[in-house]
Amino acid sequence: MSQPEPASVKSPYYDIAEKHGVKIDFRPFIKVESVSAKEFRQQKISILDHTAVIFTSRHAIDHFFHLCTELRVTIPETMKYFCVSETIALYIQKYVQYRKRKIFFGGTGKFDDLLPAIIKHKTEKYLVPMSDVHTDEIKNQLDKHKILHSEAVMYRTVSNDFTPEETFDYDMLVFFSPAGVASLQKNFPHFDQQEIKIGTFGSTTAQAVRDAGLRLDLEAPSVKAPSMTAALDLFITENNRGK
Repeated sequence: MSQPEPASVKSPYYDIAEKHGVKIDFRPFIKVESVSAKEFRQQKISILDHTAVIFTSRHAIDHFFHLCTELRVTIPETMKYFCVSETIALYIQKYVQYRKRKIFFGGTGKFDDLLPAIIKHKTEKYLVPMSDVHTDEIKNQLDKHKILHSEAVMYRTVSNDFTPEETFDYDMLVFFSPAGVASLQKNFPHFDQQEIKIGTFGSTTAQAVRDAGLRLDLEAPSVKAPSMTAALDLFITENNRGK
């Protein structure tokens, strides 16, 4: 599994391992890192020129406050925070006292659901921390409603390289992002798939596997299996039938 190990021992992945007698290793192929202070300064954006921040993920929160620390920027008490979900809003407590801040959040995790709250505060100047790889969805929506804002690249997704000491001997690889597939190609430029099965979650990840010239054996989600764990359970059951 090209993602971190589940935080809970009750994860369905462990149920699958026990049910089918298989071993599942969790080994992220990618990691997220902050841009340097020098790289951020090159964007010519001043954090303190803004009165509100839009957070779309925990990564955005982590790297925003990391850069503030590195740049020695003290965020004023008056700063407002707009988050796409309550879970992300609560995560801000890791860095600031929640009760003392003005925090707004959407109910679905989608930006469209947060937009009404932003429109109600049209006089704010918004900062949007982003990854180096992003779409123009947020920019287009804010421009459409004439919301004053700046987009700042504060973090990037990079390959989590394998060391020479690490064993790479698997019957199946499961990817959750195109970046994970790119990491496989970077770490193993002469990768020969042969009998190794490849599974993916999400259409863009599936396409990345095909674009890499690899064989896709399991694609999720599907009507029968809305989650990767459900898809994996079905796949192992079908492939082990008669064995």
